Amino acid sequence: MAYNPKDYYFHKAKAENFAARSVFKLQEIDRRLKVLRAGDKVLDLGAAPGSWSQYASQKVGEKGRVLGIDIQPIKLTLPNAIFVTADMRDLNLEELFTEKGISPPFDLVMSDMAPKTIGVKITDQARSFELCELALQTAERFLKPNGHFICKLFHSDEFEQLRKMLAAKFKKVEIIRPKSTRKESKEIFLIALHYQGEK
Repeated sequence: MAYNPKDYYFHKAKAENFAARSVFKLQEIDRRLKVLRAGDKVLDLGAAPGSWSQYASQKVGEKGRVLGIDIQPIKLTLPNAIFVTADMRDLNLEELFTEKGISPPFDLVMSDMAPKTIGVKITDQARSFELCELALQTAERFLKPNGHFICKLFHSDEFEQLRKMLAAKFKKVEIIRPKSTRKESKEIFLIALHYQGEK
């Protein structure tokens, strides 16, 4: 079947006023594993164009907060969310949190970060793994005990290594390939539940 950018999930996202079809990946993860609750504080890495933040914003409600960071600007206004245009690798997060008035720890750190793909499989996969490591390092610094972590990985030989890294720090690790993932996509989501720190 030919690649169809405007598929069922594209139209569904548009109809429900979400910024992108990727919202349904987070929605499925949340429905299955209950990672978002009212009042939660959420750090969204690789947030553009903003559909994950939109979903999280609805779930955490008026007492919750969402901070979204991406290299690309996010053109959304949400009552309980703040967006920052920056490269995660260049940010002093402590300074940013103070400046934006949002103090860690977070209940959920989620990363939909993806590298700018160049079409060389091994390079794209290695860069995806590096972004997962960066997201995990951020989670280790700013996640509350028993908090949750989500990251997207382009499936590769490093998958098992990442799963073990997560298993060493969280009570449980789930692997989900959401139904809305395009058939030709190599992406997979690792969801680490109940942060324990070093075991």
